[in-house]
Amino acid sequence: MEILAFGVQSDEKPLIEKAFQGHHDVRCLDVFLNEDTAPIAAGYEIVSSSVNATLNNRVLQTLAAGGTQMIAQRSTGFNNIDLQVAERLGLTVARVSYYSPYSVAEFAWTLAMAVNRRIVRASNRTRDFDFRLDGLMGRDLRGRTAGVIGTGKIGEAFTRIAHGFGMRLLGWDVTENPACTELGMKYVDKGALLAEADLVSLHVPLLPATQHLIGAEALRTMKDDAILVNSSRGGLIDTEALVGELRAGRFTGVGLDVYEAEAGLFFLDKSLEVVEDDTLARLVTFPNVVVTSHQAYYTVDAVGQIIDTTVRNVLDYQAGRRSENVLVPAPAKS
Repeated sequence: MEILAFGVQSDEKPLIEKAFQGHHDVRCLDVFLNEDTAPIAAGYEIVSSSVNATLNNRVLQTLAAGGTQMIAQRSTGFNNIDLQVAERLGLTVARVSYYSPYSVAEFAWTLAMAVNRRIVRASNRTRDFDFRLDGLMGRDLRGRTAGVIGTGKIGEAFTRIAHGFGMRLLGWDVTENPACTELGMKYVDKGALLAEADLVSLHVPLLPATQHLIGAEALRTMKDDAILVNSSRGGLIDTEALVGELRAGRFTGVGLDVYEAEAGLFFLDKSLEVVEDDTLARLVTFPNVVVTSHQAYYTVDAVGQIIDTTVRNVLDYQAGRRSENVLVPAPAKS
């Protein structure tokens, strides 16, 4: 059997081909799965999608009509998939429920340190042989307060690093993580965390309840000199409200690895095109903002785990096994 994998980056292709070797052939495409590309999957029983795929009603209808029976998503998040439609169409859907939390946590810290110590501005200056220090002053993080919104596996890894910096730890989540509590984290309500934290990092999934979790009111609650980092999902932040606060001169720095309208932009080369997204265009002009293109997970360790789990999901589907990765199980045979 040949499996069709959409949205495969050049670094990923040899890893995917090696992982499936001895099991199935795999055809890797660099295009993302959406309404325009879904017809390519005709005749493929199993399709693998990436985090920036669009699996809405029309795409799922096209896949089902073309004979697809199983979708193996190579990500933890699945807010891009209409699971109710998939179930109605009899499509099995699986995801990667776990991969290295350190990849994302370490990258979140990379963003925090980059904006705190003005690394991008300093690097750009030295390329022009400008070695002045004006405007590059940062702050020690030791003794300051880290606010961690979402203390699951990634939030815990972020917290451990914050503890290593010697920071005071505040957390917000629906349930407390004992490992974070042992590190000295104090759980408080979201408002108190935002008001007290010098550094706020987001590590919650994007759900209807967390859409624009950091909206206009939350942003106004934060300290004027706070640092905000989002390496989770773009929709957690109301970006237009954030731009408004940045225009008012607030925040020491903002590090974003995700953007709420990133589909159709991130993972693609748009350097020769006019980007029509005015909000993103304005966002990247602020000197205290660093935007990266959803790369926090992108380490050989994490990607390797994602691919290995995807292979297991495919093999489980074929063997009729069900794991914790299954979002929509195979329909019962009559």
